[in-house]
Amino acid sequence: MASTPSPSGASFTIYHNPKCSTSRYVLDALREAGVELEVVDYLKKPYTKAQLQRLLKAMGVKAPEVLRRKGDLYKELGLDDPSVSEAKLLDAMVQNPVLVERPIVVSPKATLMCRPKERVHELLG
Repeated sequence: MASTPSPSGASFTIYHNPKCSTSRYVLDALREAGVELEVVDYLKKPYTKAQLQRLLKAMGVKAPEVLRRKGDLYKELGLDDPSVSEAKLLDAMVQNPVLVERPIVVSPKATLMCRPKERVHELLG
C-alpha cells in the first residue's frame, strides 16, 4: 500500500462524507490522534478520474473493490453487471461520487479504505 501526497501538504487526507457514521468515526479518530489533516468532502468536491486512479493504485485495488453497492444508483446504472469494465466503473464513480465507498484515508504510511472503521488504527499505529 503506497501513499499519495496530500494536495494541501497535510500529513493525512480523509475523503469524507459527513452523513456517513463510519466516515465520521474515522475523522474523529484522526482528530483525536492530533495528525495534520486535510478533510475533503468528496460529494462537494468530487474526485477527478486521475485522482481516483491514483488512490486505487496507492491502495493496490481495482474499482470494483471500492464501489459502493448500497442504494438504488448502483443497480439503476447497471453496475451490478459483472461485464461492466473498469473504465466504465471509474467513469460512473467520477460522475456519481456517492458510488465510492468511504472513507479513503491517505497517510504517510499508506492509503487505505477505512472500512471497517477500525482500520484507521493501522494508519495511526
